[in-house]
Amino acid sequence: MKHPRPLSFCAVAVAIMLVDLAQAQMFGPKMKKPNEMLQKQAPLKVNQQLLAQATPDSTHIVVSIPKQRAYLMIGEQIVADGPISSGKRGHETPRGHFSVMEKDPNHHSSLYGDFVDSRGRTVRAGVSAHIDSAPSGTHFAGAPMKWFLRLTGEGVGMHIGILPGYPASHGCVRESVEGAKLFYDHAKVGTPVDVGDF
Repeated sequence: MKHPRPLSFCAVAVAIMLVDLAQAQMFGPKMKKPNEMLQKQAPLKVNQQLLAQATPDSTHIVVSIPKQRAYLMIGEQIVADGPISSGKRGHETPRGHFSVMEKDPNHHSSLYGDFVDSRGRTVRAGVSAHIDSAPSGTHFAGAPMKWFLRLTGEGVGMHIGILPGYPASHGCVRESVEGAKLFYDHAKVGTPVDVGDF
């Protein structure tokens, strides 16, 4: 009886590809991992020469919804250009001309957060304070919104948040840690903020 010849590396590779193809046809395309679905945004860019001239009295902010970027400006010059995530469908970030109404370095949402027990353990995460009812023995803990710049009386503002590369917030303008701190430090109550399709 003859022994079968060992398969070459190429034959093995072709066999594996055929199995993968058959599985893809049977089960559909392979699911992407969450980190593969996130779009990579360009990081915060700062013009250090202009930053040295920037004061809360000389700056204004422009937020571009289509570009998912926020700009700290002096006149027509860009001091800083940072990534953002604006409001998702159904919770769009309002467009228009605003002024910073409030600055709060350690703000917490009164609308979104978690229900936590007396030991500080999260019992129910990602809740809306107006829709969900608190489980027995818990209280509402608003989501942290560090370096908060309030833009509307309804609670829309700019603050640190997750930046997936597309509109994903409940209306606020999320920023990177570095961007939120820089914008916060160079804004004051009354700083003009334009949000739109720039």
